[in-house]
This record gives sequence, C-alpha cells and structure tokens, in this order.
Amino acid sequence: MNLNDIPENVVFYGDPLWRGKCATETIEQVTFFNRIRAQYPKTYGAIAIHIKNEGKRTRSQIQRDKAEGLVSGASDIIIPGRVTFVCELKRRDHTQSKFQPNQLAYLESAGNAGAFACVALGCDNAWLALKDWIKIVS
Repeated sequence: MNLNDIPENVVFYGDPLWRGKCATETIEQVTFFNRIRAQYPKTYGAIAIHIKNEGKRTRSQIQRDKAEGLVSGASDIIIPGRVTFVCELKRRDHTQSKFQPNQLAYLESAGNAGAFACVALGCDNAWLALKDWIKIVS
C-alpha cells in the first residue's frame, strides 16, 4: 500500500513505520463496529454502516448492484451526519494491506463533498479518527 497516494483532503491515522503481526482488516472492522455499537448504541452505533462491496461477483451481479446504487470503492465505515464520517480501515501494518480500485477516489470525492474522510491503520486508529470527528459534530 502506497501511503503517498492518499489524497491531500484525506486525513491519515496510524504509524506508517509500525511493522509486525497484526489482525486482518475484517477482524479490525468487526472490533470497531462492536465497540461503536456498545459505546454509542443510540447514536453513532445505531447508524454506522459498512457497505459490502467486496468479493467476486458475476457480470450480471455487478450490473445489478450498480443499478441498485452500489458504488465501487465505497469506504469500510460510513456514519451519516451533518458532517459524514468516511473511513477506509486497513491493517495496522500497512505493508500487509493494499488499496482496492476506486477506494482513494471515493475518499477524495467524499472529502470534496465535505465529509470527514480518513484512512486508519487498525481499529484503534479508526477510533482516534472517530473521536476527532465527534469533536467536529458535537
């Protein structure tokens, strides 16, 4: 994953020098959603979403999904609000992750539209991003 490719209007959370064994993106994401739903059950946890756009699909499934509104590259964590939280979650050791097609373009477009757009290395850094976002929307 090339951190230099992150657009200027996208905030980065994490230590780019950290290396080592770390949880998968899926585990980090599950941990984040469990934490937000436990700590903010009636607000942010109730509206935080992950748009499932990973995995292999047939050509007809892709066409149907696009017709129904699926956007390629949609970020891992989206929380609607006065300022929307849009976070692409990667592994804590960024060398074990990569950006999928259109993820950076999605983040850049979200930032251009006024969202709080960020990339976070691991759940703990996504949580720091969430705390910074809460300061903005509170």
